[in-house]
Order: sequence, then structure tokens, then C-alpha cells
Amino acid sequence: MTAALRPMLTHVGIYVKDLARMTRFYTEIMNLHISDRGHGFSMPVDFVFLTSDPTKHHQFVLAQGRAADAPSSINQASFKVGSLDELRTMFHRVKAEGVNHLRGINHGNAWSVYFDDPEDNTIEIYLDTPWYISQPHGNFLDLGMTNDAIFKLTEEMCRKDEHFMPVDQWQEKMRGELKR
Repeated sequence: MTAALRPMLTHVGIYVKDLARMTRFYTEIMNLHISDRGHGFSMPVDFVFLTSDPTKHHQFVLAQGRAADAPSSINQASFKVGSLDELRTMFHRVKAEGVNHLRGINHGNAWSVYFDDPEDNTIEIYLDTPWYISQPHGNFLDLGMTNDAIFKLTEEMCRKDEHFMPVDQWQEKMRGELKR
């Protein structure tokens, strides 16, 4: 049996109203690097290509041309960090920027900070936990707590879920299901 073709998400592109403002936000606040920029050929708008990974030309693309009255065209763009300390740093960084709808959510399988960028696109900055629980799930995440306290509280919460398992066990289960 041949495994199903499952394209992997590699980048997100959004239309923006103010390319300069959005470029500043994603380079100075989100600390992404501009890998390229220019005017499109088949899509005649200005683009800025951004990355945080030297092996990826771009992970995020800003495209000029979103109408002033257009609602956001994405549910969220998600950016992963490597530790609770990095998540906390980003929380304080975006809070200092004065973003809207800033909130911390404990999903059990991830700790997340959500907020709106300057054009009201929902952004998630997250860190995976070592546990799996069924989703959707969301409790308040208090980043004022110590890392140890967040770990302890999250593990206690996760163990109450009937589908709880260590994330490596869930990944093994998923590997088997993806082979079907």
C-alpha cells in the first residue's frame, strides 16, 4: 500500500495594507530576517520574504495589496520557540509593542501566546509540551509563574484528560496511522 500524499506546511503568506509597517513589525518585534524582496511578475505587487531558518528561503511572505476594508484572510500564523523563557520573552516583547488581544493559552500539548499583528492577523507563538491531550483544549497560561510551576500544572491538567499520553507515544501512534 502506498502512503497517502500529505503536503507539509512550509510557509504562510498574507496580504497586507501597509508593507513598511508590517515589515518593521515582523523584523523588529518577531525578529524574522528579510531573505528577499521585490515586485512580482505574475502577481504584480510588492513582496517581502522573511525567515528565521538559514535553510529556508522563506517561512513567511508579506504581499502588498490587501484592501483597506478586507478582513484577515488567515486564521493564524504560528511561530515556534524553543523554551518557556523564549515564549515569555516574546510575550513581553509583543506586549511592549501594544498589540491587541494578547493572551496566553495552555493547550496541554503546547503553551501558546496569541495576539493580533498591526493589521489584525492572529499570530501564535508557541512551544510544544512533552504531553498529548485531545484538542481543542485551552486553559489560561500564566507566564508569571515559574517554569517548574507551569510544567507541574500542565502535567496535572493533562493527566486528567482521558486521551493523555506522552507526546512520543502519540507520535508513534500517528506514524502508524500515517502509513495507512
